[in-house]
Amino acid sequence: MKDVLNRLINHDTISTETAKQVLVNISKGDYNQSQIASFLTIFMMRSITLEELAGFRNALLELCIPIDLKAFNAIDLCGTGGDGKDTFNISTLASFITAGAGVNVAKHGNYGVSSSCGSSNVMEFLGIKFTNDEDFLKKTIDKAGICVLHAPLFHPAMKNVGPIRQQLGVKTFFNMLGPMVNPSFPKNQMVGVFSLELLRLYGYLYQNTDINYTIVYALDGYDEVSLTGGTKIIKNQSELILNPEDFGAKHIQQHEIFGGDTVTKAAKIFVDVISGHGTEAQNNVVCANAGLAIATSKNIDHKEGFEIAKESLFSGKAKASLDTLIALSK
Repeated sequence: MKDVLNRLINHDTISTETAKQVLVNISKGDYNQSQIASFLTIFMMRSITLEELAGFRNALLELCIPIDLKAFNAIDLCGTGGDGKDTFNISTLASFITAGAGVNVAKHGNYGVSSSCGSSNVMEFLGIKFTNDEDFLKKTIDKAGICVLHAPLFHPAMKNVGPIRQQLGVKTFFNMLGPMVNPSFPKNQMVGVFSLELLRLYGYLYQNTDINYTIVYALDGYDEVSLTGGTKIIKNQSELILNPEDFGAKHIQQHEIFGGDTVTKAAKIFVDVISGHGTEAQNNVVCANAGLAIATSKNIDHKEGFEIAKESLFSGKAKASLDTLIALSK
């Protein structure tokens, strides 16, 4: 590790294979906490390269506990986090709306590191069980249209990194990796990223896969469709910018999608929205994200996806999906 750190400190980059090997060695406990923290910190201070990101991704996918959900043709809705915006749990709500619309979801998530309430925080609070038991997960996706893949249960290699990330409390390159390392290897993905630079890197990486993908970055900094302005989108065969009016929605203000500063407040917003009691801004932003996921999976127009998402939310189908998952978790 000393050699790698010296190279990085001297503004050198590392190859895909070296990046992969470092993560494998971290998983084996070959490095001490100070070395790991230094390694993470370097990538907060300079841009990651395509080769480095690919190496980290390859390592985590190789080391993960895989789960076979191919029969369900599921989609994952996952943001990198790290945008510093502290929104409510938009992609998690969008996941249940997508499931309520009849599109199976394999939701990869984790506890919040750089935000006050991550996907796993709010779902655990609501009583959803985390497990890597394949039979249970297949049962939930069959009955509720969604299963939750809590990242630490599928990436045991990262047990040496988790506490350090929590102590640092800021985004690291692991934020960049989260959406890329779903252990069910879904063939459909809607991914949100926290910078234009990362959008480009993801675009380059995903174009060399067989995944049906939509990658999004709101131009004012959100790792999701925020409806606070335009959103840059990269898909398999196209790039475009979508504005709120392209969904038939109004521009909203940043404060309208703030998430609360505790898990309890975040969970209350979550329950209010999925129960049909959200504000117009909250409803539209979750339906815009779910709509894009539905459009990605069904290969339809984003506006049609948005309307399907609204029907799922306001008919109670999204809430039924959540209720079923909670009941199965008991």
